[in-house]
Amino acid sequence: MKFSFTSEQEEFRAVVRRFLADRSPTKEVRRLMATDAGWDRDGWRALNSELGLCAVRIPEALGGHGFGFGEHCMVLEEMGRALLCAPYFATTVLGAGAILHAGSAAQQQALLPGIASGDTVATLAGAEDNGDWEAAGTTLSATRSGSQWRLNGHKSFVLDGHTADLIVVLARAPGSTGLSGLSLFTVAGDAPGLDRRVLSTVDQTRKLARLRFADVPATLLGDEGAGAEPFARTLVEATVCLSNEMVGGAARLREDALAYALMRVQFGRAIASFQSMKHKQADMLLEVELAKSAAYFAAAALDEGDADVAATASLAKAGASDTYLQTAIHAIQIHGGIGFTWDNDTHLWFKRAKGSEVLFGDGHFHRERMMRHWAA
Repeated sequence: MKFSFTSEQEEFRAVVRRFLADRSPTKEVRRLMATDAGWDRDGWRALNSELGLCAVRIPEALGGHGFGFGEHCMVLEEMGRALLCAPYFATTVLGAGAILHAGSAAQQQALLPGIASGDTVATLAGAEDNGDWEAAGTTLSATRSGSQWRLNGHKSFVLDGHTADLIVVLARAPGSTGLSGLSLFTVAGDAPGLDRRVLSTVDQTRKLARLRFADVPATLLGDEGAGAEPFARTLVEATVCLSNEMVGGAARLREDALAYALMRVQFGRAIASFQSMKHKQADMLLEVELAKSAAYFAAAALDEGDADVAATASLAKAGASDTYLQTAIHAIQIHGGIGFTWDNDTHLWFKRAKGSEVLFGDGHFHRERMMRHWAA
């Protein structure tokens, strides 16, 4: 296990940070979050034409760069700092991940080069209206119709599901229960019978959608009845990636709060010089660094194929969820009266922290999952 990044990785991080500082200032974040789509194609093309970020983790044979989760999570951490409004997480983590784990060699060759180039925006539809991220709770049905499949039901909380070109859907055979009879399917974003509606959520920087499937044509991804395992693996990876994105946002909040405390003068001195403020800043630094360590460790565990990576992922998510939200609360308090106003940018990260806290399960969910893993 490595405890530091290489010089090449640090240079890569610096390049990504400079690019995002230019492409995703808070003025642009506010503009995009107010739109129905939540992102624009020009910015998405620049993300891929200039840096090729969608290709980071896709194998070279499939049009990608072939890097590991260490580099991929580094990109996501910087995107969390910049609060980037783009379907990057949905496409590269969820959509591409599900195809890599479930798709046949021919399907991977057909689908992944478009994702790597940025031409295809993809996502994964797993959770339903009850908000359950466990595969066993799937109720959306898949029935065979000749050589085609037809999907009927609903999916909710689908990241960028209203704009995705390709949707990977978890569905079950009629009459099946639990983890049996589950399969993954690909559905075109403009498929007949598919109704897509943006949900009203706290965090408008990351759009979620509810999808209604009414006899929607679909293509089987991989083998019939073998969808549970690749779906679970994809969610473990997504949990790790989200943890790294969250610690990036928490670090940005801490740094901004410190900069404000050093600038803000009260009673003739900077408020950063007050003992109580020093305590708060020290607590924030400790919590963020601990959450970073857990997130980095989880990314390394994925790269090394660690057998306990599911528990490690849950540990990282539980820590990142608590730390991000608490850091956001501290940042608002440090900013004082202006901290909770619309004109101050702190609330943008606060809302992202709150939305990310429950995405793929909150801290309680992941602590319980971690204990079940160790008990088994």
